[in-house]
Amino acid sequence: MDDIDRRILRALQEDGAIANQTLAARVGLSPSPCLRRVRALQAAGVIRRTVALVDGKAVGAGFVAYVEVRLEKQSEAFSSRFEAAILARPEVLECAFVTGGYDYLLKVAVADLDEFHGFLTETLARIDGVANTRTTIPVKRIKETTALRIRTGETSAGARAGSTGRAASGNRNL
Repeated sequence: MDDIDRRILRALQEDGAIANQTLAARVGLSPSPCLRRVRALQAAGVIRRTVALVDGKAVGAGFVAYVEVRLEKQSEAFSSRFEAAILARPEVLECAFVTGGYDYLLKVAVADLDEFHGFLTETLARIDGVANTRTTIPVKRIKETTALRIRTGETSAGARAGSTGRAASGNRNL
């Protein structure tokens, strides 16, 4: 991946619906090579998909809560059952297996506190193996982005795997 690919990625993170002609001009390419690079980034899995970011309030999902979930046991059976149940729930935006006092962290988006209460009591608490939950409700969201930081130079995990942990000569952005 070179600097042009990184510029393409930054621009697409800012506006995934940008026209190829506009994107090409922004990154300093003609349209055909630009489109080839975008397709190559897609084929390589660097660009996983392109989505529209929808305003939660506008579609009745503006109430966001973070839920820590602890299972009764950390076993494959409990985890598999929980993960399958969560994957089927559209109000769960994110689910991560985490370290610490809880096993999973969920990001849930629903219309309001009443709907969230229903999710907790009628869905989450009824999943076999859930021992307890703890919820955090943000009062104000300070920063919310989906854009990843795209560093200049070589930054892939594979490129760092053989390094000693120090930045390569001439590349101080690792």
